[in-house]
Amino acid sequence: MTKKKKKIYKKKGNVVKDITKNIFRILNEDSSKSYNYKQVAAKLKISDTDGKNQIIQKLAELTATKKVLEVERGKFKINADRKYSIGTLDITSNGNGYFISDDYEDDIFIPNNNLGKGLHQDIVKAYVYKIRSGKKMEADVVEILERAKTEFVGVLQKNKNFGFVVPDNNKMYADIFISENKMNGAEHGDKVQAKIIDWPKNSKNPFGKITTVLGKPGDHNTEMHSILLEYDLPYEFELEVEKEAENLSIEITKEEISKRRDMRKDLTFTIDPKDAKDFDDALSFTKLENGNYEVGIHIADVSHYLEPKTILDDEAYKRATSVYLVDRVVPMLPEMLSNGVCSLRPHEEKLTFSAVFEINKKAEIIKEWFGRTVTYSDQRFAYEEAQSIIENCVLSEDVNAYKMPEAISITDKAYEVTKEVVEATLKLDELAKILRKKRMKQGAISFDRVEVKFNLDEKANPVGVFFKESKDANKLIEEFMLLANRKVAEYIGFSKGKATNRTFIYRVHDEPNDEKLASLQNMVRKFGYKINTDTKETTSESLNQLLSDVHGKAESNMIETLTIRTMSKAVYTTQNIGHYGLAFDYYSHFTSPIRRYPDVMTHRLLQHYLDGGDTPKADKFEEKCKHSSNREELASKAERSSIKYMQVKYMQDHKDEVFDGVITGTTEWGIYVEISSNKCEGMVRIRDIKSDFYVFDDKQHAIIGQTSKKMYQLGDEVKIQVKKADLERKHLDFNLIED
Repeated sequence: MTKKKKKIYKKKGNVVKDITKNIFRILNEDSSKSYNYKQVAAKLKISDTDGKNQIIQKLAELTATKKVLEVERGKFKINADRKYSIGTLDITSNGNGYFISDDYEDDIFIPNNNLGKGLHQDIVKAYVYKIRSGKKMEADVVEILERAKTEFVGVLQKNKNFGFVVPDNNKMYADIFISENKMNGAEHGDKVQAKIIDWPKNSKNPFGKITTVLGKPGDHNTEMHSILLEYDLPYEFELEVEKEAENLSIEITKEEISKRRDMRKDLTFTIDPKDAKDFDDALSFTKLENGNYEVGIHIADVSHYLEPKTILDDEAYKRATSVYLVDRVVPMLPEMLSNGVCSLRPHEEKLTFSAVFEINKKAEIIKEWFGRTVTYSDQRFAYEEAQSIIENCVLSEDVNAYKMPEAISITDKAYEVTKEVVEATLKLDELAKILRKKRMKQGAISFDRVEVKFNLDEKANPVGVFFKESKDANKLIEEFMLLANRKVAEYIGFSKGKATNRTFIYRVHDEPNDEKLASLQNMVRKFGYKINTDTKETTSESLNQLLSDVHGKAESNMIETLTIRTMSKAVYTTQNIGHYGLAFDYYSHFTSPIRRYPDVMTHRLLQHYLDGGDTPKADKFEEKCKHSSNREELASKAERSSIKYMQVKYMQDHKDEVFDGVITGTTEWGIYVEISSNKCEGMVRIRDIKSDFYVFDDKQHAIIGQTSKKMYQLGDEVKIQVKKADLERKHLDFNLIED
């Protein structure tokens, strides 16, 4: 794809995303004026035919729904008489809300008494109007079209004949009334899950029933299960799902092997976290006579066992992803599959789906092959073991065997790694570094974030905090997984120099929002950093420079977090717009079908095309993509919630200590501070700072003392002490230690 074509294609992606809001923005600039599609395109700086066609199509849709009027042939203006719109509710923690609709450029404020019993993320119909003073808009919810959520986790406050469930979720502003006959055996103070079954017109509280009694607040398993259920994530499999998994035929027959490429004799090994149980990828390495290398990326062939329209497949689709909490993994597939038959365990033959490449010494792809294989893993490494080989061995014509130290070994014993495996590891590391360098040169963004991990005792209590950083061994695996994902997507989506129209599952990542980039630019300037956003290339280059410059600094975690927030969310879709963060025009998820359902769909479609099949309709796959993206987001929120819970639990035992921290956020009610030594974040409330009366200054991202003029600003280093560690709310309150 030429640079010119690539630019147009990416621009097309942006038009698709924001076209409705952009049209309304232009038409609202002067509601008395009419525009034709060319004028709209000019204002949006769209010059390509595809973009203009999308504007014409969208104007026709808006005219059909009477949101826009066609006042004369080809001339459009806003329908000023429209009052009702459909959109989504965003509820704030103080009980008010915002109405988000494509009909309006800005979110519209809704006071609590006008929410009309609407809840967070509900799809609603709202009456939009200008308030008397000025041009500001407000909205009233007049109809709830679709509930986003009807089940909530909370604590039962029980009276004699009834009770209320007080939700953990701070965006749920109403307690749920529970009558005596709908308590399901729950006792006062129990943590439960309650389902809303009615909301009478004249009641300020919804009526509900208790569906699950989880246990007592503060109990570790109770809290972990609460987190999962709060995000609609199941924590166990139904019996019928387990039974179907157990009844699967797991024998690898000669007939099945005959249908596949036999790669059992190729040197093959896995590199995973030392506590991993599901190994869904392995690498093979062979030196070729022509001086090149054959590298195989072998992925568990989950789609061989997971057949469509079965109970097992329905369950995997419903879950869509494995969930990784601080102390456990909630798998997408039953353990018999995820840790057993599909896992590429050492010294076992496995059915795999592979991407095999002939690669030269410059890490250029000479040949590629995709298909089903049978493989045999000769060795299992933890990342620490592979890292030890990379750091302590030298790639030469006569590579030596390596004695793995007992302190690093996952077997807790020293053992010898053969010279063939050492050579393969070192050569793959060398090729991976070349691939990574090329990728960064093409504009990929490097987010090498430090992960916060906890040392847990036998009761899952946090007894220590440590930071996990990505090293060469991690990056080795990352680069070859990225290579497989990219090449599979290219094979399906790009042929003979042009894009195909074949339905496929893409992982896409749009370009950053200009306003968010400008905001980040202003923020980092306060710390002496700069971002050049003139072009896509300078933006990528300067973001990478920023992330490199802040690495190891006190403000690093805050700036890395702010930078991530400027990025669009990566999602699954059948409509390819490329992956901005990785700088790939085509990208899919092929490499983790044990823990991600989109990878299973990718495997099925790839095999369908390898067999010469025609392209299926995209609609049903697009629906599955949206579902998978939503489930991924919920799983991510649950993971963050479990980390926050563990941080609060850890800090309960450190209330008397003074910690160094960095101000990571400022608001009108206080400042957020992140402790430098363990990344735990909490709030210092303005009312708790006794030395002066402090006022929030949003322009300077600071609070300022009215008398002393003392300023506490974003990025300032401060000392704090824990005031309160609230496990139920997963919240830390700090006291500021003033000079």
